Amino acid sequence: MRGVVDRGGLRVHLLDARLAGVVATAREVSLRSYRLFAARDPRVLIGIDPQGEWGQRDLLGLMAERCGVSADPRDTSGQDVIDPDRTLAALDSFADRLAAVAERRAPVFLGTGHPHRLLGFYVALAEALSAAGCAVLTPAQGRSVDITTRFGLRTHNLDYVRGVALVREPAAGHAGGEPGAHTHSPLPVRAALAAAAEASGPLPELVIGDHGWLCGAGQLGFAAIGPADTDDPAPFVGEAEGSVSVAVPLDDAVRSEYYRPLTRYVLNRACLSR
Repeated sequence: MRGVVDRGGLRVHLLDARLAGVVATAREVSLRSYRLFAARDPRVLIGIDPQGEWGQRDLLGLMAERCGVSADPRDTSGQDVIDPDRTLAALDSFADRLAAVAERRAPVFLGTGHPHRLLGFYVALAEALSAAGCAVLTPAQGRSVDITTRFGLRTHNLDYVRGVALVREPAAGHAGGEPGAHTHSPLPVRAALAAAAEASGPLPELVIGDHGWLCGAGQLGFAAIGPADTDDPAPFVGEAEGSVSVAVPLDDAVRSEYYRPLTRYVLNRACLSR
């Protein structure tokens, strides 16, 4: 694969692109998410049903451990920080999961709640896994899902772009168009996986996604891996409790092209580069 980056080069890129290091996510936003998670707000649980108590201090300690954010509760303003070495370690685990599923030529499912930013990342993974012999599953194409948004209950349709699931509002354009809607909801992945089970077809041995796609699948017992930002504690709680296999700490809302070196790195480590 042209442009493959080594570990040192990727670390530099993570910092330069602000995927790690000082990121755009505001400390106030992250702390608010921790408070809402501690209060069991479903908007922040995004599909995880926590086993532990997870108070605000517990969450802050977990996020400091998994992401590298400040563990000081008195630190209440400014920008969050992600330790790039934690990101690299998680990317290695992410790539190892890809390699294992590719070696077995096992079925996979990919979905994103960040199609504006992360669709290209997942499409590249889907294409590489398909080329390795994995079935990339696309169940429940066109199925309607009612999702609660800040504007109230809205109907979305499940769609796929080059093997990657996303949702779009019916008025957003024709099926197959881009980019789709931003969502944290676990309802789309639940609908997709339920449809796969109802059809008695193959079920994924690995789910790759973010937000509700990651947490919703993991809570259902599927091996699930994906990226998560510092204001999304649910994937890291899921990882700590065993329902999420790998949560990669990084800023999930930078420019889409900034994720390409990550794609090259994980595919090369997983021996899926072409």
